[in-house]
Amino acid sequence: MSLLLAPWTRLSLLVVLLVAAGVCVLVYEPQRMLSQGWPTGLPVGVAVLLFGGAYGLCTAAFVPRPLLNLAAGAVFGAQAGLVAAVGGTVLGAGISFGLGRVMGQEALRPLLRGRWLKAADAQLSGHGFRSVLAVRIFPGVPFAAANYLAAVSRCGWLPFLLATALGTVPNTAAYVIAGASASSPGSPAFLVSFGFITVSGAVAAAVAWRGRHRLAGPAAHKPSPVHPPVVGAAPHGP
Repeated sequence: MSLLLAPWTRLSLLVVLLVAAGVCVLVYEPQRMLSQGWPTGLPVGVAVLLFGGAYGLCTAAFVPRPLLNLAAGAVFGAQAGLVAAVGGTVLGAGISFGLGRVMGQEALRPLLRGRWLKAADAQLSGHGFRSVLAVRIFPGVPFAAANYLAAVSRCGWLPFLLATALGTVPNTAAYVIAGASASSPGSPAFLVSFGFITVSGAVAAAVAWRGRHRLAGPAAHKPSPVHPPVVGAAPHGP
C-alpha cells in the first residue's frame, strides 16, 4: 500500500493516464463528436450542462480549446455557447489541477531547480490569482501546461479557478462568436472575432518572446570569471 502512495508511483500513474487520454483523443476525435454528433431534442439548459461536462473532460485530455470553443459556438450560438465553453474550461482546468496536485506535486517540487521554473513557482505561489489571470488573458503558455505548473506550485484552488474563469472569457468569446458566425464569414461579428484572435495571438507571441529574452539576458551578460595571471618561475643563471 505504501508503494502505491509513493510520490513517484503516483506521478507514473498520472503520466500513464495522460498518455492514454491523448491516444483516445487522437483515435476518437471527440471534438468532432461534440460538433457533429450532438443529440437533438434536449432542453437547452441540459444540453449546455452536458456539453460543458464533455468539454471539461476533453480539455483535461489535451483536446485543443480553440476547436472546442468553435464547436460550442456552432452548436449553441454565441451566448449559450460562451456559457458552455467557459464552464467547461473551468471544469477541465480543475480536473487537471486536481490530478497534478494529488499525483504529481510531491514528486515534482524537488525538481524545480531551473531559474525559469523557480521564478514561475514563486509567482504562482505568492501571487496566484494575478499570475494565473495574466497567463489566461495572454495565452502564451499552453492551457494544459499552465494547469499542471500551477498544480505543482503552492497556488490555491480558489485563486486558480476564479482567475481561470475570468481570464479565459475574452479569448473564449472570440472563438465562440467565430464558430457561431462561421456560416457568414463576411459578417461583422466574424470579422471582429477573427481580428481579435489574430491580435491576441500576436500579442501573446510578443510577450513570450520578450519574457524569454528577459530571462536569458542576465545569463548572456554574466561576466566571465577573472583568473589571476600565471606567473612562471624565472630561470636561474649558472
